[in-house]
Order: sequence, then C-alpha cells, then structure tokens
Amino acid sequence: MTQEVKRFHPTWMMFEVVKLMKNSIAIFLFLFVLKINSTSDWILWGRYLFFVGVGWTLIMILLKWISYRYEVVGDSIVLKEGIFVKEHRTVSFDKIQNHHTKTTFLHKWLGLTSLTLETGTSLEEASVYFPVLTVDEKERILSRIENKGLETMVNTPIEVGQAGREIHFRSNKRDLIKASFTSLSFLAIFPLLSTVYFNLADFFNVEDTAEGALDYMLLHWWMLIILFVLAMAISVGIGYLQTTIKYGNYEISDDKERIYIEKGVGSTSSFVIQKQKVQAVVVEQSMIKRLLGLASVKLISIGAMKTEEQETSSLYPFMPKQEAYQLMETLLPQYPIQEKMDRFPIKVLWYKLLVPYYFTITTAIGLFIFKREWIWIAGIVFAISLITRILDYLFTSYLRQENTVQIRKGGLTNETFITHYQRIQQVSVEHSWLQRKFGIASLYFQNRANPLHISELHGVSKEEASEFFNWFKEKRKRLVHRNKKIS
Repeated sequence: MTQEVKRFHPTWMMFEVVKLMKNSIAIFLFLFVLKINSTSDWILWGRYLFFVGVGWTLIMILLKWISYRYEVVGDSIVLKEGIFVKEHRTVSFDKIQNHHTKTTFLHKWLGLTSLTLETGTSLEEASVYFPVLTVDEKERILSRIENKGLETMVNTPIEVGQAGREIHFRSNKRDLIKASFTSLSFLAIFPLLSTVYFNLADFFNVEDTAEGALDYMLLHWWMLIILFVLAMAISVGIGYLQTTIKYGNYEISDDKERIYIEKGVGSTSSFVIQKQKVQAVVVEQSMIKRLLGLASVKLISIGAMKTEEQETSSLYPFMPKQEAYQLMETLLPQYPIQEKMDRFPIKVLWYKLLVPYYFTITTAIGLFIFKREWIWIAGIVFAISLITRILDYLFTSYLRQENTVQIRKGGLTNETFITHYQRIQQVSVEHSWLQRKFGIASLYFQNRANPLHISELHGVSKEEASEFFNWFKEKRKRLVHRNKKIS
C-alpha cells in the first residue's frame, strides 16, 4: 500500500525563521544598534541589503516547504525536493543502517521531533533528514522500516523496538558529578569572567581600580579565599548544569538486534544502531579519565553519525572502565576487550627515535630565516617530539586472538581499538628502508565506516605482519566459502 505524498509539518517554516533570526542577530545589532547614528553610505547600503536578504530568505523558506515532499512507496522512501531544479531521490530500507532522533526544547514545546536515517554511504546525501515531524509520523516511518515496508494493521503507528528491551545503564547524580569534573566544563566561568573584564576595561578605568582593589585584597587575604571559593562554587554549578542538560537521563538498553542510547534533559536525543552493523569498538581514556578510572566506549558503524550525533554512539563517555568492559561483554560479546596485551620490543623504540623529525627541521628552518632570535623554540619542539615518541612506544601494544584484533596506542590520550576479522575490508603491510634494518613493518587495515576507518600500527615484527596477512586471508577465504554454501 502506498501512502499519500506528504510535506513537512507546517511548523518547519517557524523553525527556519528562528534559525534565520539566530544567524542574523549579530548583523542586526551591528547595523541598527551599534551604528544607529551612522550616515555612512556602506552602512545604509548594508541595511538595505539586510532587508533584501531577509525577505528573499523568507520567500525561499515558503517555496522549500511547498516543493519538498516525501512518501513511503513499498520498501523505499522517495524524496522530492528542489525549487528551480527538481530532484527525486529513492532510499531503500535495506540501505538504512541506523537512525537518530533529536527533540529540542522547541520541538518538545510543540509536541514534535526530528529524525535522521543513516544509509552508510560516503556520499553527501548519505542521510535522510526529517527536521520536523509529529511523534506519530516518526513512529509510523520507523515501523514501516522495521517491517520492511509492510503496513501495520489499520495503519496504526507502533513504538519501534520497545518489546524485549533490557536496560543496562542509567546515569545518576554521582555519574553526572564525575562527568562535569572530567569534562572540565566547570572551568567555563573563568573565560567568561576574563571576557567581561576586558570589555569593561574599554569603557572604564578598570586597570587603576583593579590595582587598588588587589592591594586591598592582599591586605585582607581571607577575602581572596572567600571570592575564590565562591567563583569555584558558581563554576562547578555551571559545569554540573551543562553536563546534566547534555548527559542527564542517559540510558543504554538493547534487544536481540539493536542497541539503544538515549540522553538529554529538556533537549533529548536518541540513537539506535543494529548490532550486526557495528564494525569495531574504541575505548578512549584521557589523562584525567585514567586517573579517575573512567573510560569512553564508542561504536564504529557503517552509518556513523557526524558532528554532534557522533557523540551519541558513545556508551556514556564517563563510565567506570571495568563497568564499561562488562557492558560491552553483555552488548557485543563478539568484541572481547583484553586488558593484558603484547608490548613491542625495545628495538621499536630506537626505530621511533631515529625516524626523521620533519616538523622540528621545518620549524628550525623557518625560525632561522624569519625570526633567528627565536631559534631556541626549535629545541622545545624537538623535546616535545622526543617525549611524544617515547610515550607512544610505552603505551602501544597489540593482540591478535582467535577472530579479533586489538590495538592500544597513545600517550596523553590512550585509545584501544578492537575489531572482528569479518569487519576488516582490506589489509596491507609496508616497510621502509629504516624499518627493514630493524626487522619491523607497518600494518594497515580498513574497516567500513563513514568515513572509512583506517587503523595503522608501526613496529610489528616482519614475522607477525606476515602471519597477520595470512591469518586474515585464510579467515576471509573460509567466510566466502561458508557464504557460498548458504546461498
């Protein structure tokens, strides 16, 4: 059965007008507030162009709403768009990998939501985006995708994926407090205070006043302590509020086929990923997270979301490491994360230290030509490069077992990557002249994702590189043979 051709909800135009106001407010303030008494020709022309631009944008918003339509035909979504040049795009349900729902304050106030369907291709139009939908319409589209285009009885929308879901994690106040300190969001007040200070300095004689106030504070040092504690309390409150808005009500659940991630207070967001579409798992730990025993586990999938939505595919970025490992074992048992891994021999460190320091050389040449008195900075750059290479060696390890490969890299920020041989698309082995002298090689393998995820490991022995290549080739050969038998 074919549904009728539909437009976006009429409130889409209101959302676009709000977006236009947000994008235009800075220009409006400059032309009509800061330069209100200006009679310059370019200011007058700027005002005329501003009104013309706003008027033209409003007309385009109306025309876009009239021309943009969509319909569900069988097992596909057909999109019809374009004002002067008409374009039809058909997206098959089989191509849809993940879907993402975001409900802002304005959406929630009007009882609406937005929906993004990711197809997993690397093209610009890889996703299908519905910026404004009713909740019923969103559920109806998802139910059609869930049932591969079949209409449900009496065409009633259903809550997709609710049956059989098991909740594995819910954030609480303790988690949010840890998250606010780990993300350093509580420091947001200090740049704000400095901005206010420098803006005031342009209008008032703040420098002299501040010096007098500082002398007074030094004599009454206890007031400095009170003000510092007060500023920290305010900044921690701001950080906690920001973290709560973004990560409050964080919930991770799953069923047999999918993983569900929901988050947000006021403005909510949800992400659904098929387990079979997960290409790899990445565990990240910054220096602060390592000190606090926290970790961020991210899922790399074919249809990975971009920008903000990419964060949504994290299994809570501030989870205790062991709890994160246990959660991964429950959600994706085919990706076992091992803590103990094989370190590289000491010869790999000597190789890393002998690789040419191209950035240091370039910096030294540039300073010698343009700023010879600052040539000492090249020494600092060299020292940083040296320390970075040593840390990279100390924190790099590797493990290949049964059907999985696991790599750990990074000094200040540590990253553990684990993937299954079935998810590896291509393997290549390279070795430079210097690597051949040390009997080592570089290993590269690719995972299908958006964009393509390339893993590289420098320093594996030539024997292990050869064994890895043969291991992957044999595994893939068996997989192809098994698939032929099934078909």
